[in-house]
Amino acid sequence: MKELVWFRNDLRIADNPALTAACKQSDGVRACFVVTPEQWLEHDWSPARVQFVIAHANALAKELAELGIPLSFLHARTFDDSLERLDAFCREHGIQRIHFNEEYGINERRRDKRLKQKLGDAGVDVCKYRDQTVAPVGEVLTKQEEPYSVFTPFSRRWREWIEENQPVVLPRPSSQGASLEPEQLTDIPSPFQDAPPQLVETGESAAHQQLETFLEETAGQYKEDRDFPAIDGTSQLSPYLANGVLSGRQCLLAAREAQGRGGNQEGFVTWISEIAWRDFYINILYHYPRISMHRAFKPETEALIWNDPGDAFEAWKTGNTGIPIVDAAMRQLNATGWMHNRLRMITAMFLTKNLFIDWRLGEAYFMSKLVDGFLASNNGGWQWSASTGTDAAPYFRVFNPTTQSERFDPKGHFIRQWVPELAKLDNKKIHDPGKGGVIPKGYPRLIVDLKESRKEAIARFQALKD
Repeated sequence: MKELVWFRNDLRIADNPALTAACKQSDGVRACFVVTPEQWLEHDWSPARVQFVIAHANALAKELAELGIPLSFLHARTFDDSLERLDAFCREHGIQRIHFNEEYGINERRRDKRLKQKLGDAGVDVCKYRDQTVAPVGEVLTKQEEPYSVFTPFSRRWREWIEENQPVVLPRPSSQGASLEPEQLTDIPSPFQDAPPQLVETGESAAHQQLETFLEETAGQYKEDRDFPAIDGTSQLSPYLANGVLSGRQCLLAAREAQGRGGNQEGFVTWISEIAWRDFYINILYHYPRISMHRAFKPETEALIWNDPGDAFEAWKTGNTGIPIVDAAMRQLNATGWMHNRLRMITAMFLTKNLFIDWRLGEAYFMSKLVDGFLASNNGGWQWSASTGTDAAPYFRVFNPTTQSERFDPKGHFIRQWVPELAKLDNKKIHDPGKGGVIPKGYPRLIVDLKESRKEAIARFQALKD
């Protein structure tokens, strides 16, 4: 049969279930990637992410061409248009079977359901595979066959599933024919042309090199170093994972192999827990479609009356709140398309608890800037911070950003890097310049009282209960 592999959020050759299946029993394999700029805008994709995806789609086309598999770039505006383009492509090339790995946002699931109907009517078999998680979505359930809504019991069962099933990674498929001249995307869609410099190297091999370097040099200290933004203590793998250049399975098995070579086990265990968190949020996205429709996981929190965003939201977005650690983090995001995970929690909680601005606005802004913007993880993190989601921080738990700054950037190195107006302050005053009496020229005064806004946020949540 003539097979088509539709690449989406899985821009890799190794450990790719859809590609592996297509190559096993074919009379010819083709591949495609659909460019949908209007849909990307609707989903708040950032220029950084679009440029990352296009660079990796081009790299993928070259790798596939060496295996004798041509990758075609199809151009559509939206998901609806993409169905027409795929149908026409299948007819043009006599495709009898299409393979793809599932995506779990509600729009993606509706698209795939319509595609199955459309191509089925045309006599094309549609084969889909569960790929985004280590344990296939829907496999990790309670004893009552219900989805977990709290991370700790989910992670416990997730680890049991891994021990019971021993997941493996699929090898690169063998050559399907003589090498070809690859097609390449040369134009960046106009809304996505202004992006920060590339954060990580392009290509599947670069992703694996980054994984190997992290496991050899950094993972052992991950538990101790991961919360300090001035330290290079994180994996820097999130752009690859968010866009499927690496799979969670590849990361897990590489980490377990590194564990076996010795070293600080707590570091590896903590990082593996982050893989479990990713699986958890993807499962939530799958089992509770409302969260990809701008809805809170906890329905009762829909009754919260958020403040008008106004000038406070603009100050937060641009890094001019008067809270140095928040401002440094937001400036890092705007300049690089990435933010340290501890800082994502600090900035999100400041927006939702101190400014009491709707978490959905922050979620969308992050997506519009992040190179690793991934619906399940971004939504999960924002709803955790806003106390509207699964496993959420209790509403009365409100980070004090100044205390967080003193704890995780004690010498102010990170703040000095991104807020040069404060560079000459000592290690104590740099966390709260207003407290010292003299605020350096050019730096704003604090836009909200931390203590009073915390009390107000707690009162608004308490009112929901009353």
